[in-house]
Amino acid sequence: MQNFFSYRDPSVRLTGRWDVRSEAYCLTTNPGAYFEIAWKGSILELVFDLEHNEHPYPHILIQTDGGAIQETSLDRRLRVFAPEGEHTCRVIYKSSTEALSRWRNPVHNALALCGYAAEGSGTLKPDNRKTVEFVGDSITEGVLVDIDYAKAPACDIDEHNRAFQDDATATYAWLAAEMLDMRPYICGFGAVGLTRPGKGRVPAAPISYPFNYEGSPITHSCDVIVLNHGANDRIHTEDEYIAKYGEMLKLLRKHNPNAVIISLSAFCGAFHERLGRFIAEYNAENGENIHFIDSTGWVPEVPLHPLRPGHRIIAEHLAAEMKKIIG
Repeated sequence: MQNFFSYRDPSVRLTGRWDVRSEAYCLTTNPGAYFEIAWKGSILELVFDLEHNEHPYPHILIQTDGGAIQETSLDRRLRVFAPEGEHTCRVIYKSSTEALSRWRNPVHNALALCGYAAEGSGTLKPDNRKTVEFVGDSITEGVLVDIDYAKAPACDIDEHNRAFQDDATATYAWLAAEMLDMRPYICGFGAVGLTRPGKGRVPAAPISYPFNYEGSPITHSCDVIVLNHGANDRIHTEDEYIAKYGEMLKLLRKHNPNAVIISLSAFCGAFHERLGRFIAEYNAENGENIHFIDSTGWVPEVPLHPLRPGHRIIAEHLAAEMKKIIG
């Protein structure tokens, strides 16, 4: 007999930016967010709310008992079959269509978990790893890590392919967190910068950071924050960029009072020399200890969105530099 368990049941654990104000469902608009379930039986039925979602639906990754990972499009109900017993399931928000609204209600590009149905609930092992939040743009959320399908006709509307071409788990952020054995919190929105809004009606980073989406304030703080903005700010002057950078650093400290904050320069090389000098000035003037990592030369400036191998190269460099800072 199947029993329903709410997302608020102790057998469910959320990681990432989630809105948990509703009793009906928890909701995230950030690829890279995930949930874990401990369940008993042979059939797990995942239950989602799709009331406001629009096609193309987000893609998710489903992993059972730490084994192989299956990619699928989101649907109202998805079933996982396993041998009779106690199991764990991890579901990751892999990718979405960044042009669809994911800021103003109703959000059309979200993963909303109601709960699950199974014979019984289990107990998750504690996850006491340190948390790291990566704050960035489309590169941070995994846009275009895979090239288009060369043997298929080109899609008239590029955005329709994005759920297939994007992957938050292939990014420098996700990979670096894995290399450092940390829990990843991903805050990346396509086309967003410190000085400009982006796709999906998302405002500039200093406005959007304190919220999961409009009207939903964040409730978490992380042990480490990595700020990677600059690629989308090149339409503005260096002075405008630096002014907003200082504003962003103050905002990050306000919401993460005990965090180690790392400034990671844009992979395309934008503003990197001025940013390095600014971080030193900011620390001296504010009694801070913001760490600066210059990523210049890690990967070529083209393509702007690194492919999977490029992200891994960045992650290897970044993890090595972060180890020097956080141990």
